[in-house]
Amino acid sequence: MAETVLSAGVPAPAEKVSKTLFVTCFLALIATSFGFIIRANIIGELGVHFNLSETQKGEILGVGLWPFALSIILFSLVIDRIGYGRALAFGFVCHVAATFVTIFATGYPMLYWGTFILALGNGTVEAVINPVVATAYSKDKTRWLNILHAGWPGGMVLGGLLILILMPSLDWRWKVGLLLIPAAIYGALLLKTKFPVQERVKAGVSYKTMLQETGILGAIVVVAIMIAEIGRIFQWSLGLKIGVAAALIVGYGLYVRKLGQPLLFFLILIMLPLATTELGTDSWITDLVTPVMGKMGLAPGWVLIYTAFIMMLLRFMAGPIIHKISPLGLLAAGSAVAILGLVFLSTASGVLIFIAATVYALGKSFFWPTMLGVAAERFPKGGALTINAIGGMGMLSVGVLGAVFLGNIQDRQIDRDLLANQPAIHAKIAAAEKSSVFGSYKTLDQAKLAELAPEGKQAVADVTAVAKKSALKTVAVFPAIMLVCFLILIFYFKAKGGYKPVELEIRRE
Repeated sequence: MAETVLSAGVPAPAEKVSKTLFVTCFLALIATSFGFIIRANIIGELGVHFNLSETQKGEILGVGLWPFALSIILFSLVIDRIGYGRALAFGFVCHVAATFVTIFATGYPMLYWGTFILALGNGTVEAVINPVVATAYSKDKTRWLNILHAGWPGGMVLGGLLILILMPSLDWRWKVGLLLIPAAIYGALLLKTKFPVQERVKAGVSYKTMLQETGILGAIVVVAIMIAEIGRIFQWSLGLKIGVAAALIVGYGLYVRKLGQPLLFFLILIMLPLATTELGTDSWITDLVTPVMGKMGLAPGWVLIYTAFIMMLLRFMAGPIIHKISPLGLLAAGSAVAILGLVFLSTASGVLIFIAATVYALGKSFFWPTMLGVAAERFPKGGALTINAIGGMGMLSVGVLGAVFLGNIQDRQIDRDLLANQPAIHAKIAAAEKSSVFGSYKTLDQAKLAELAPEGKQAVADVTAVAKKSALKTVAVFPAIMLVCFLILIFYFKAKGGYKPVELEIRRE
């Protein structure tokens, strides 16, 4: 199939696109972030109400992310055949079902599965909107994907304000129900939205060619992490996990008979630290800054709303920046700033927490949509699978590893520090050993903690505050890895004459 390489300079004007199409996609993404901001704001309440450990809270935050990969990747394999409208309708049903399962939860299992259903819906939404917008604005993909993904922080701002201003003292179940508002709106718009034919299909690129772009290398990474988590949930043996993963990878390999694009494989690997830096930290940041914000008399959710507002504004203005320094230059600069922001957040106190949060927000703002844009621009033959494999891998890695890793860091640090500094208190409130993907760990029994005298509770609170802030400094390692990777890519493309998007030649009937 013929293809052309476009100049990375001034973008061509976007094709005429139905306003309803873009608005439907934008509002559907807002609904996904509503679920995210609600979970981030109520995770502390859920921990107390259901006596959850920090790692269990991390697992709930994590399952709000990794099933996203399951639905986004699976739907990408069939979405051109079943239709984008039907797929988005499935996402709508998941959003509604997840809301009611969570509201009527009686313990950890229902909280976990309610979040699982929500994540399936979120993944389905992104499986639709990313390739649709990349097709509708095929001449300027990275810019319009950034504008589309302004809906994610926009939803967090709107949802967060509703929670903190209108219903700060209401029961957490009312907050969960807020998700029904954006879901109802995009569900209604969906009835009159017409979706375009994806550019891969219009260009006559075969289904097998699409799969070959990701290839065996991409399948190895995605399948290995996915089966590891599914096996953990259903308590599969190590042998069964290896057997299932091997069967899927071999079957895929026998069909495609291609390793895949090495550059795409490299981008997929970069999504592991990138997603943890952005979404892993966002999942935890409300809980992590609670001690500092509490001393200021402010709700911790204001930090997440503030950073989301900055992200929203910057993504709307992404176009000129992208065409000034290129997508890879923007990603490298963002990584450097994110390192500074996370280190600053780990040490800041008082009003400095907002200055530190500003630096962090400036760094992370363009990560996700710009990575999607690079994948869409360089590998259009991969169609919906290429662009969604990037997003799916991000959610998969942070859901299985990133969010749980941050929770596990805190549990281990709290246990060590409390044992070293307050051994008598530790003996009273230490809970039985638990297990996670990162091995066994010890945590605190929240019921026993509630029975401590005020001075004992304060001692535990002091230890916890230190542990939570140190977790942010640990996360700074991830954007440091990203910075190295993006610099490698910049030099790679410089040696080849510079970064340029690839455009498919549309087949004429």
